Amino acid sequence: MTHWQTIEELQDITADLPRFAGALAALSARLGLDVAPLEADHISLRCHQNTTAERWRRGFEQCAQLLSENQINGRPICLYKLNTPLVVGHWHFSVVELPWPGEKRYPHEGWEHIEIVLPGDPQTLNARALALLSDDGLSQPGIVVKTSSPKGEHERLPNPTLAVSDGSVTIKFHPWSIEDIVASEMSPDA
Repeated sequence: MTHWQTIEELQDITADLPRFAGALAALSARLGLDVAPLEADHISLRCHQNTTAERWRRGFEQCAQLLSENQINGRPICLYKLNTPLVVGHWHFSVVELPWPGEKRYPHEGWEHIEIVLPGDPQTLNARALALLSDDGLSQPGIVVKTSSPKGEHERLPNPTLAVSDGSVTIKFHPWSIEDIVASEMSPDA
């Protein structure tokens, strides 16, 4: 199967990857976040138009396997498992999240966030995530911290999220890997 960076429909996000990697490294540094020991399990895109999401979908269909397609917060979100991982810093991402546009307008179409897995009690996720970040970093102008609990139609695991953003890129923290969440959709016992 074809490498994702060679697919015509994905050339804009191939070109966007260096910008994203640099912005992510800068945000991590501002937050005092040591990313080296952390597991990031997937990377996500954002777009403004359905036509862009459909184009990216056609591209990923040529280089990845569809893991899940679900309605979350009123919009479709597809998860693709790449045949060739995408590299950002020391991470090798096999899973890409492709959401269709929602109500929020993002400043940039392209790569927008990574999701870090902090295994443990979902009720302590926020405290565990915030403990990794410096107080000075969190109090800087333009840094926004948001909590949420996105949920797909059939998810059975509680999946709280703590997101930290500078308006350009975002780092999200979850207690479960995305593949655990997808598996919970299939399993009646989760």
